Amino acid sequence: MTFARMAPGPTVDAPTLLLLHGWTATADLNWYQTYAALAKHFNVLALDHRGHGHGIRSKVPFRLEDCADDAAELVELLKLDRVLPVGYSMGGAVAQLFWRQHRQLTSGLVLCSTAPYFAGSRQEKVGFLGMTGLAALARATPAKARAWLTDQIYLQRKTESWDPWMMDEVSQNDWTTVLQAGIALGQFDSREWLSEIDVPVSVVITMFDDVVATRRQIRLFEGIRHAEAFRVDGGHDACVAKPHLFSPALIRACNSVLERAA
Repeated sequence: MTFARMAPGPTVDAPTLLLLHGWTATADLNWYQTYAALAKHFNVLALDHRGHGHGIRSKVPFRLEDCADDAAELVELLKLDRVLPVGYSMGGAVAQLFWRQHRQLTSGLVLCSTAPYFAGSRQEKVGFLGMTGLAALARATPAKARAWLTDQIYLQRKTESWDPWMMDEVSQNDWTTVLQAGIALGQFDSREWLSEIDVPVSVVITMFDDVVATRRQIRLFEGIRHAEAFRVDGGHDACVAKPHLFSPALIRACNSVLERAA
C-alpha cells in the first residue's frame, strides 16, 4: 500500500506532472503550496516515497532506485502514457533515476533544488556515514526510544510556524527507513551518466540555498546537454516559503520541457 495525491488539470488530456518530494518530507509537505497553481495547467500526481509519510513500508533497505521503480509502477497502474517527473532535492535524484530506469515513461525532467551528488567534501561524507549508526540504532531500539530518536532528529523543524497537519505528516515517517534514505542520498552520484540524458530538461535553481549548494545545482545544469535553467531567489524551502516566486518559475520550467519535447 502507498499514498498518492492527484489533482486534475484543466483538461483530461493535459500533461501529467509526477511530483517527487525531498528527503524527510512528504508529497504534501513539499508541494502543498504549488498544487493549485500547477493544476491550472497540468494534471498533477504526487506520491510519498518509501518510509516517508504514508509511503511504502518495506523491510528491504532503502534504495533511491526502488523509489524510481515505485513511481513507475504507480504511473503504469494509472494507465498513463508518459509523465513529466518533477523532482525536488532528493526527489531530483529519484527523477534522474526514473529517466535512467524507465525512459519509455519519461517525456522530460524538471529538477529543482537538486544536484548530481550530495556528499562531496570530507565533512559531508562523514556526516552521511554517521547516519549508518543512527539507522542501526533505530532498528535496535524499542518503540519509545525510537519515538525519542524521531523527536531529536526533527526537533529543529518543530517551530511555532508549523500547522498541526504538518506535524501529523512528520509523525507518519518511518525513521529507520528515512535514515537509510539519508545514507543512500550521500552515496548518490550521477556525474558519470548525466550527459547521457536524452530528454528535455529544465533545472530550477534556488539561488540562496544553504542545503544543496547553488554551485552544485549549476553543475547539474551544466552537465546536461541542452538543459535550460530557471532562477528562484530563495533558499531550499522556496517551494513552501516563497510560492509566489517558486510556482511561476516551476510552471515556466515545465512548459519549457513540454514545448521542447513536442
